[in-house]
Amino acid sequence: VLAVPVLVFALTVTFMILYLGPLDPVTAVFGQEYNPSDALQLRKDLGLVSADGSPVPLWEQYIDFMARLFTFNFGQSWVVASEVSVSTLIWNKVLPTVWLGFWSVIVALVIGLPLGFYAGLNPNTGGDYLASFGGIVWRAMPNFWLAVILAGAISQGGFLEGYRTWIIETQVIGTPRGTLEALLMDVELLGVAMPMIDPTNFFAAVKWILPAALVLGSSSMGNEMRIGRTAVLETINSNYVETARAKGVSSWKIVSKHVFRNAMVPLLPVIMGEFYLLIGGSVLVELIFNINGLGRLFISAAFGADVTVLGALLFIFVSMTLVFNIIQDILYTMIDPRVGYESE
Repeated sequence: VLAVPVLVFALTVTFMILYLGPLDPVTAVFGQEYNPSDALQLRKDLGLVSADGSPVPLWEQYIDFMARLFTFNFGQSWVVASEVSVSTLIWNKVLPTVWLGFWSVIVALVIGLPLGFYAGLNPNTGGDYLASFGGIVWRAMPNFWLAVILAGAISQGGFLEGYRTWIIETQVIGTPRGTLEALLMDVELLGVAMPMIDPTNFFAAVKWILPAALVLGSSSMGNEMRIGRTAVLETINSNYVETARAKGVSSWKIVSKHVFRNAMVPLLPVIMGEFYLLIGGSVLVELIFNINGLGRLFISAAFGADVTVLGALLFIFVSMTLVFNIIQDILYTMIDPRVGYESE
């Protein structure tokens, strides 16, 4: 229920920043010296002035801004890609960002959760100290710094240069043409063409995105190690686990049935928070690894004062954040039935 007013408030702040802030789309399009008639026409196209040249009241601009966003009529770009539909522009950039965000979450889950659970199940051991130290280090390293270091290490002349030619030669800096688009191939089965995943292209696409995904998922990986260890320790020392041990329940059943499930409750916000990597965290990583996704598009639109592209991107980012929060609430009730939407 609160998602709608939150979305409206966030878009209102976005409108104030774009239309009341220092961004000047006319200067961004035409430069400091421009033809007044061209500037007037652009302001008409942006809805800043009416057909007779008089300024449009701010409240009318606000209503038009909200109506266009909620009807997904994003308009066209004026700076990033002149006279290209914003919807088309975003659609062409979304695949690399989704691919990057997906694998950053996978990397963080595959590395962070097992190490955190292992440290919690084996407290005060060498493995516990090593995992805890690693979690602190990963959490403390800034993404942009790690991105610069890793990009330099795997680029030509770096000490990890062999990664580029490992198994199959791939590009690791930049967006290789056709890598993601060629993931599927048509296989004829019983006379019918069926889309199948091309193993070679799939491996190449994963290998290309893995360094950037490792950087993007590094902070979440450290959080999962630290919070996973704490959650497991708290669950192991709880009364119901001690009761299960006293009844002779095997250690494996205690861990699988009680410890892991209850330890996931405090971990859920951390895991769901990783999906926000699709939104904000990818901007600097895409910039450093030269990935042509939504992050780079946002930077280009911000520096180019392309208000239509910025408005559409911020609308999508805020909407995704609210959707992830709703999914998190639903998963809470599935993992722990004691958690409900309303207090009884």
